Amino acid sequence: MKLPFRATVFAAAMFMATQAFADITVGVILPLTGPASALGIPTKNGISMWPETIAGQKLKIIIVDDASDSTVASKAARRLTTEDNVDLIVGSTATPPAIAISDVAAETQTVQLATSPIDVPEGKAAWTFRLPQSNAVMAGGVVERMKKLGVKTIGFLGYGDAYGESWLKELSAQASKAGMQLVATERFARADTSVTAQALKIASAKPDAVLIVASGSGAAMPHKTMIERGYKGQIFQTHSAASRDLMRIGGKDVEGAHVIAGLAVLPEALPANHPAKKLAVDFVERYEKQFGAGTRNQFSAHGYDASLVLAQVLPEVLKKAKPGTPEFRKALKDALENAGDIPLTQGTMHWTAKDHFGLGDGSRMMLTVKDGNWKVD
Repeated sequence: MKLPFRATVFAAAMFMATQAFADITVGVILPLTGPASALGIPTKNGISMWPETIAGQKLKIIIVDDASDSTVASKAARRLTTEDNVDLIVGSTATPPAIAISDVAAETQTVQLATSPIDVPEGKAAWTFRLPQSNAVMAGGVVERMKKLGVKTIGFLGYGDAYGESWLKELSAQASKAGMQLVATERFARADTSVTAQALKIASAKPDAVLIVASGSGAAMPHKTMIERGYKGQIFQTHSAASRDLMRIGGKDVEGAHVIAGLAVLPEALPANHPAKKLAVDFVERYEKQFGAGTRNQFSAHGYDASLVLAQVLPEVLKKAKPGTPEFRKALKDALENAGDIPLTQGTMHWTAKDHFGLGDGSRMMLTVKDGNWKVD
């Protein structure tokens, strides 16, 4: 039966209203407890600063604690995709859980905005987009600084998991090209409370510099151990150590540490014309007003940056599909790969179909701990 014109207009208006107010459901999986909680909690804080709506659509955010555990993260991702019908997943900030989530993201064809720089096997990363800088980009900054300091030999003391192994791979390759030699390699677990044996082995090799690959507050313990065992060379830390927890726990032992970091850790030091400066300074000022002076870090910025990504791409996605549908998830993936430059607090993101990292050398800065504070090298 043909509807009267007035009824047709009313039905169309009701359909448009339904579309306009349909929630975009975001599943957030973070390590809020366990060894990686020092990363997950500030990421959650950054997400708490998201607006209530983006592109006119209300956001429904479901936050799950993965307890720093890959199995928990995988189960959470499956529940969010099959039962809650999320439109995308954000997380995890711990590398092993983030890799577990990527498997579910690929299987269910759901976009994952990973808040850790995970390496995913070829063919399994189609639905995973990373918010942090890649370990390759950050290792380049570390090697560049080591070369300026005249470093010839390097020791590696890092996590024996996916994050540590990825850094070892990148450091080995880039250091070799720069004419440096890796003379000692030692690993430890995230939950370990002592690395004395490993530190002694590295100290005995007498490398010019040591790279510690650990995260959050856990990065201070191996650093202190190296100092306590009499090591006198240069000590470097990765971007997962770029928070004041390093200084709070490490104290005077971490003075002089070299820490590769994202731009939001010290955006005040950026040139006035840097494309990330305004965004990053605004973020850290609002973040520290809410969470306290000196609380800014790498991880909170990644959580916040996810909202800037969505603000850029959702207007186009909503023209093509309705939230809660496979078509929406596919349109979101396509939009991320074709968005061009996306200004973030950590730099300018530029994902493509072949590159789901997207941040380049301009997204990093080398910092030194001086008098209990950050200083640009």
